[in-house]
Amino acid sequence: MAVDVDALRSRIEGTVAAPGDHGYDEARMAWNLAVDQRPALVAIPHTAADVVAIVDFARERRLGVAPQGTGHNAAPLGSLEHAVLLKTSALREVEIDAPRRRARVGAGVLWAEVTAPASEHGLAPLAGSSPDVGVVGYTLGGGLSWLGRRHGLAANSVLAIEIVTADGRLVRTDRDNDPELFWALRGGGGSFGVVTAIEFVLYPAPEVYGGAMLWPWERAGEVLERYVEWCRTAPDTISTSARLLQVPPLEEIPEGIRGRNFVAIDGAYLGGPEAGAEVLAPLRALEPEIDMFGPIPAAALSHIHMDPEHPVPAYGDGMLLDELTPAAIDALVAAAGPGSGSPLLMVELRQLGGAFAVPPAEHGALAKVGGAFALFAVGMAPVPEAGAAIEAHVDVVLEAMDPWASGRRYLNFAERSADASSFFPEGTLRRLQALKAAIDPGDVFRANHPVTAAA
Repeated sequence: MAVDVDALRSRIEGTVAAPGDHGYDEARMAWNLAVDQRPALVAIPHTAADVVAIVDFARERRLGVAPQGTGHNAAPLGSLEHAVLLKTSALREVEIDAPRRRARVGAGVLWAEVTAPASEHGLAPLAGSSPDVGVVGYTLGGGLSWLGRRHGLAANSVLAIEIVTADGRLVRTDRDNDPELFWALRGGGGSFGVVTAIEFVLYPAPEVYGGAMLWPWERAGEVLERYVEWCRTAPDTISTSARLLQVPPLEEIPEGIRGRNFVAIDGAYLGGPEAGAEVLAPLRALEPEIDMFGPIPAAALSHIHMDPEHPVPAYGDGMLLDELTPAAIDALVAAAGPGSGSPLLMVELRQLGGAFAVPPAEHGALAKVGGAFALFAVGMAPVPEAGAAIEAHVDVVLEAMDPWASGRRYLNFAERSADASSFFPEGTLRRLQALKAAIDPGDVFRANHPVTAAA
């Protein structure tokens, strides 16, 4: 392998780390520190040409290629013993075309690096709720944005994707060039190649009313019942989530919430403060202890969810839920609220409906996300021994909510291995499998939620 490593190093501008190298342990780390990735090699390309060389190198030696931006959802990826972990973190170019309302970014770009310059022009991408989630992985899996109930999935706002295929071709795919691949990449996951750059729509967002409201978690049942009722008639100009939160006692967390437990509602209204306040009035009538909703720049949308902005060891999983009844709310509170003994950091209900539920006229493999809510349960394990208890309680929550499950799952909220049939309707899955067989018959590419070639 030492000869092979030198051969690859001589072919690329980027860096390569092999087991035993000084930089290998740092290079192989995922954002989720609970995942112990041990690939045959870690390659960090600096250019698209580097990506082509890495893919050619791996294919010639019958090694897999696992593209990875940040590694937020790395747990389902499995063993990389016979694979090159291709980390796109150095591909960081960002181009904002304000007059045409579009952006083009490299595969290593984080959402915070797009939202800030776009916000200067009164524009916003359909970004994730965490500032350090990578644009590409989030988008390939669908993309639930704070503006998504108005504008739909991030995947369906993509204009073009630049990708290296298994045979070493660098392809720019869009609606007119290789449209079947373009369709698959928009919501079908990362099984089809290594994305090097992506181009997408930016939306007008001159005024945004966003933030969070928090109540003591002893009021969880009352607040969640009102929230679910409110969601039934909320306009699609607002996107929200409700969460059961157990805030850790960390010094970097503000004193007023540090080490306390809450039921929280956060989100954003696309419009001015008066109209936003009117929409939220039924929730504000519950008199939150802390109310942080107000006019914010679009760039601040990445921070209202208060997600960790640095790597952490985490265990989680999710599911899609149909309309929730009072019995469902009782079950959720019993599993993850006061008196439950839950070790979880958070259990979230992400509001769906609106444009998430309506396929646009032209769309990718993920046309819509059905159901009323996306549930996600997660805990942080500061020591490895805590991981088992967290995983077990994630199961407690999922089992408690199973009677209200929609029967389908969402790629970006699934942090355990799952069969592709749980993510896609049968016809969509067959089409994805046929494309995989056509463009990657040797199964070069490894994805956290793989689509396998049709038999």
